[in-house]
Amino acid sequence: MKVLITGANGQLGRDTTIVFEAAGHTVLACDRDKLDITDQQQCEEVVADFKPDAVLHCAAYTAVDAAESDIDGAYLLNAAGTRNVAVAAEKCGAKMVYISTDYVFDGLAEQPYQEYDAAKPRTVYGKSKLAGEMLVQSLSSRYFIVRTSWVYGIYGSNFVKTIMRYAQEKPVLKVVDDQIGSPTYTVDLAHFLLELALTEKYGIYHASNSGACSWYEFTQAILEEAKELLGLSVTAGLVPCTTEEYPRPAPRPRNSVLEHLSIRTNGFKDIRPWREGLRDFLKELKQEQ
Repeated sequence: MKVLITGANGQLGRDTTIVFEAAGHTVLACDRDKLDITDQQQCEEVVADFKPDAVLHCAAYTAVDAAESDIDGAYLLNAAGTRNVAVAAEKCGAKMVYISTDYVFDGLAEQPYQEYDAAKPRTVYGKSKLAGEMLVQSLSSRYFIVRTSWVYGIYGSNFVKTIMRYAQEKPVLKVVDDQIGSPTYTVDLAHFLLELALTEKYGIYHASNSGACSWYEFTQAILEEAKELLGLSVTAGLVPCTTEEYPRPAPRPRNSVLEHLSIRTNGFKDIRPWREGLRDFLKELKQEQ
């Protein structure tokens, strides 16, 4: 299979490129220099020249707080850019895989969100990603929309790396304990994207590592596993706090847990528990050091 990946220098894009290449597929990994998704003509030319069987659209505006004051920038990348990629993929008959987010929901539900629950984003980032979803659904005849949450991997800045650094630099770590979600290891997500892209089981999917925790519980697990696997010396004390004690420009979802209804009903094996993914991430990190 020939696969074009946008945002290939990003956290998910790099692991997706590695996973698809390791499986023997021909990959055109496009970073911003190779493919500016806001340039419609360039999108169509690059995609038409490569003639992919599938386009994995990982490029996105992901600065959640910055988006609140940069509305045009967020929509330019997440809506117009996604439209450009979707149109180009459709013209050459390629499957479209769009990476979306838990932020399309309001985060106020008591239960995990299913794929076909009503989307009610509360942030500019979430609204712009939902706009991308709507454009993919209206412009693509063969699409997968894959929503994920709390993503971390070896190739980017993320919560896990930040916590490990702060644990050695700060006297106290205050972490919110009233927001819950499912941490997602990019390698695990990339393997699911590979499995999905090889099928004709189109639609919306929620894909995260299994299980859920609060940011505070996630931090506890990071410190415990990093101490065991990496010998991390933790000098900081860990203290829970509320969302109100840690205000941000963009409101965070209280509940980011995604129900994997489509994974089950389409016969896929569920993604492994989040703590197993965390352990393998830390082992990978150790090998990189």
